[in-house]
Amino acid sequence: MQKDFHYYATYCAAYIAGYTHEECLAICYSAQFVDLCSAALLSKLKAPREAATTQLTMELADARTDIVGLQNITRIWASFHFLPYDLYASKKRCGKRYLDKYRLICNPNGALVKDTVWLAKNNSLQAVGIAMHVLADTWAHRYFAGTPSLVINNVNKHFFEILPDGTERSVAFKHKTSGDDLENGVYTGSIFHINENSIMSLGHGRAGHLPDYSFIKYRYLPAWGEYEEIIKDNPSDYFSAFCQMVYALDYLRGNNEEFETDRYDTERVSPWEQKIKEILAKRQDEDGSCGDWKRLCEEMSGKTIPDFDVETYQSEYVSADGSSKDDTFLGKFIVAALAQKSMVVNKIFNSGNLLAGFSVEFENNKFRGIKAYFKLVEQAYKRKRND
Repeated sequence: MQKDFHYYATYCAAYIAGYTHEECLAICYSAQFVDLCSAALLSKLKAPREAATTQLTMELADARTDIVGLQNITRIWASFHFLPYDLYASKKRCGKRYLDKYRLICNPNGALVKDTVWLAKNNSLQAVGIAMHVLADTWAHRYFAGTPSLVINNVNKHFFEILPDGTERSVAFKHKTSGDDLENGVYTGSIFHINENSIMSLGHGRAGHLPDYSFIKYRYLPAWGEYEEIIKDNPSDYFSAFCQMVYALDYLRGNNEEFETDRYDTERVSPWEQKIKEILAKRQDEDGSCGDWKRLCEEMSGKTIPDFDVETYQSEYVSADGSSKDDTFLGKFIVAALAQKSMVVNKIFNSGNLLAGFSVEFENNKFRGIKAYFKLVEQAYKRKRND
């Protein structure tokens, strides 16, 4: 998903769930910031690089693909953009090396979705925004994995768009700089590379931004699918993602005692359903979709929705002294990002999978390792003292 959904649609979902205008802005800003919080940005802010929630194109171009480099890539992309569905999935006649990658395939309504939402409960609005980004991406990025893998993430020429009138046309992926040609079905994808661990085969890179468009419906052969076709219906999936966000946000506000997967608040969404589905199905680029979602946000709340600005909270963080940085907007985001990454990596590690590296449970006084994660220990002790 892109800014249209992570920023504007997330605002709409939070507003429907009952958050105030100011709270909605904090949540949707945090959801969108996940796509921008890179190690390069954190270095500029003199913040912990371990809190990175994405990698820029130039960072990926320079990324190491040895075991250490691959683990760093997987920690970021599996934690925030391609949340694994089933860390214990089985498949016949497959070795552990393949299964470790197969088990990182993203899909909605897995156990880690529940863990992600639980983690945000009674936490900052920044944590809520991060959780909504992760939850939403499970719908857009399903069937791909957040680790470089040709045998999992590759796509081939058997890729067809299903148009609204039921006809089909072949989708072409080309490596070009002019962007996507939505009218003619030509999309920018990463270059094919025979190396299994090439960065070109990270996530849905081989399919470019196509899975991020809400209007697209397509059928294709996933590399891991043993020649069985999958039909991906983004308008339907994105509407499910929206209704699930409303349900999750209502839980996070304290209106439900339990969060369950595969639950959708269609009742609250119903007054806006037609307009939302029209936006989702409209064939347009990200800018056009952002404009439609922004108008809907402002119609709902009667408030002006500012354009997203990555620099909005940076000066506050930089100017804060060491003892108060964690209380700034970005400081709270950083702590929440570290917690989300720590939780997911720990789950992957405890499943016997080392693709995201080693992990320990910091809240059980077994912490050792990266210095920046001591922030999580401090937060855990604070919660215990407050309890």
